Amino acid sequence: MAKVTLVGVRKIYQEGGRTRVAVDGVDLAVRDGEFVVLVGPSGCGKSTTLRMIAGLESISAGEVHIGDRVVNDVAAKDRNIAMVFQNYALYPHMTVFENMAFGLKLRGMAASDIDARVREAAELLRIGGLLDRKPRHLSGGEQQRVALGRALVRKPDVFLFDEPLSNLDAKLRVQMRREIARLHHELGATMLYVTHDQAEAMTLGDRIVVLNGGRVQQIDTPLDVYRAPRNTFVAGFIGSPAMNLVEGTVASEDGALAFHATGGAFSLLLPPRWRQTLAARDGRAIFLGIRPEDVRAATEADTGVRMRVDLVEPLGQELLVTARLGEHEVIARLPPAAAAQPGQDITLGFVPDALHFFDAETRERIS
Repeated sequence: MAKVTLVGVRKIYQEGGRTRVAVDGVDLAVRDGEFVVLVGPSGCGKSTTLRMIAGLESISAGEVHIGDRVVNDVAAKDRNIAMVFQNYALYPHMTVFENMAFGLKLRGMAASDIDARVREAAELLRIGGLLDRKPRHLSGGEQQRVALGRALVRKPDVFLFDEPLSNLDAKLRVQMRREIARLHHELGATMLYVTHDQAEAMTLGDRIVVLNGGRVQQIDTPLDVYRAPRNTFVAGFIGSPAMNLVEGTVASEDGALAFHATGGAFSLLLPPRWRQTLAARDGRAIFLGIRPEDVRAATEADTGVRMRVDLVEPLGQELLVTARLGEHEVIARLPPAAAAQPGQDITLGFVPDALHFFDAETRERIS
């Protein structure tokens, strides 16, 4: 296995006389054996970054290292990487065994070694009984396992995954996510994984890289990204539902500090620990952020905010309640027995120790 390092990597396209920067100065160090997930919305540059590591896209600037070798000018076939695509790309006329063995045959490997590798990978992926079948006789999950097996038999330095589960239904996605996590645990392999699905990012990655507009927004462990998003983009992208963001200002009042939502919709007294950090921002625009699970039906200890319920989504173990006051919308995770009906008013409280604040101009976290 090998580490992967990106230093100032850029990808620039010339389209109809116009310049488009798809990846803009990405720096990333993936440790040997680490599982790193690139996550972001469509068009953020995550797949392009992966394809530059694989050698399927040229690099406009910067360097890509695999192990101790700069691979900018190394052909894809000579990088000793294996890539699993969104499209399984299996040969329909070949059996599962032949699909998994094809790359090894091209390398001129001995038939006995090929047989051993394919059967070893098939047992690891639990498809040992499917080796004589053609792809058309396999389910989507089974075809994805074959694609994984084809990568596995190569014993590469680095595994690259480009949205490999996006063609599967919800149940199979969860199942295959577990399989990939199990493989990483058993193999200890270096893996880079691209997805737009934050559940995959949060559950698979040792670290996640949040991208937007070709730029890295944050690199951290999944829980640290969730608990301490670096800016409003990360706060609004990571989490399902995303963090609530309410624009307003802070003001000192009788020795206390209060947040006033834009338009005078509501006010919140802030915990004392925020006074020193936010006092210098008196009167300046900021965003208050709070996760839906930290919004609750108001208790006597809360400064309640009376809002009108727009939508109630029963999910069995909880209710997702969307409420509105003026121009502000807040989503709360409430117990299934909570009294909330569309069109009715509800008083919501914000857990004081779970508040986040962001500068309205830079969109950066205020720590």
